[in-house]
Amino acid sequence: MTDEAKILHIIGAGLAGSEAAWQAAEAGITVILHEMRPVVKTEVHETGACAELVCSNSFRSDDHENNAVGVLHQEMRILGSLIMTAGDAAKVPAGSALAVDRDDFSARVTRALKDHPKITIERGEVAGLPPKEWDQVIIATGPLTSPALSEAILGLTGEQELAFFDAIAPIVTKESVNFDIAWFQSRYDKGDGADYINCPMDEGQYNVFIAGLLAAEKMDFHEWEKTTPYFEGCMPIEVMAARGPETLRFGPMKPVGLTDPRSGGRAHAVVQLRQDNKLGTLYNLVGFQTKMKYGAQTRLFRTIPGLEKAEFARLGGLHRNTFLNSPKLLDNQLRLKAEPRLRFAGQITGVEGYIESAAIGLLAGRFAAAEILGKEAAPPPMESAHGALIHYITGGHLGAKGTFQPMNITFGLMPDLKERLKKKERKPAKAKRALEALSAWALKY
Repeated sequence: MTDEAKILHIIGAGLAGSEAAWQAAEAGITVILHEMRPVVKTEVHETGACAELVCSNSFRSDDHENNAVGVLHQEMRILGSLIMTAGDAAKVPAGSALAVDRDDFSARVTRALKDHPKITIERGEVAGLPPKEWDQVIIATGPLTSPALSEAILGLTGEQELAFFDAIAPIVTKESVNFDIAWFQSRYDKGDGADYINCPMDEGQYNVFIAGLLAAEKMDFHEWEKTTPYFEGCMPIEVMAARGPETLRFGPMKPVGLTDPRSGGRAHAVVQLRQDNKLGTLYNLVGFQTKMKYGAQTRLFRTIPGLEKAEFARLGGLHRNTFLNSPKLLDNQLRLKAEPRLRFAGQITGVEGYIESAAIGLLAGRFAAAEILGKEAAPPPMESAHGALIHYITGGHLGAKGTFQPMNITFGLMPDLKERLKKKERKPAKAKRALEALSAWALKY
């Protein structure tokens, strides 16, 4: 093995890149961490520090018994995460959430990386694809990947788009749908005949819904997002509704080809939910991409008959993003199928959130280190939060062609429990199972 083959190059020192560097270095691998800041600036970063937090200072819930994010926190602690170590040390009061002093946090991460004998931080942009002589590379450049690298990735993968206004539809858990009202049926009974969940509306309910949609509070754009056009295939539902009161009834809410089993007739309008993961635990609201604020979404979408008590695994959103069609392009080791020396980590793989990005960086760092050392490194089990995330982005997502969308960690990404439990007992049981599964995996790998 050449000296270069023993070196891991990581592009991007955000949360994912920083965590990947730490994990690989702790495994004994020589790491060169490439960060273009402050030599080349971005629209949102203010410093050249590693793991700079550009939006919220919250890592969300730290409850590892009842919240999937908290479970992911705890799994990362088990795996020796630098991001969690720095986060715990820089913690500020935030109830059950883990929030940090952002300057203290990034300073701790930066210092730990600089002080590690196996890590070298090199400043400057890696323009285009990494040199061929770099045998092992992790690209962790996040949602603001530089234009030169984005274009190089496009050329290599053949994908048509990476950056656009990405309008995301909400996702609900199947178990929270009221099937006294909703029913399974495909339009005109095509496919298996029962591929969608259908929620019917009469004329009055539809008119009230449209009025609420138009009046709801919407998210504001960041200054740097204002010049990016909508992705035409993901037009926000409120933009469609503004074109006329009947637009949705002849679009994503059309009732034709569907029969309400309660009445034996056709509803005035129908909201359809499509299976979103292979486990069949999550369903997305078809055509309901939105830029409404979260509170407004929750209130309005629970007025849809059948979704009165809906549990949202993900709410809708609209933002500029850069991410791969990972189920098509990456293997379960996060390697690019077209060029396996390249791994991807963080938000560019199709995860949302600080901690989710760091978790994928953690796995990428471990996978790369294992390959360099000639060892086996299987992905974590799906029952764990880490395993659920990587399974979703590398094959577990089940959407229509071209509809892969970023996702936060949620219990809905994990397999259902085998035993029947009361609702209040399900999350603690999944949390316990996840931590046990991850701990067993950690002993092996």
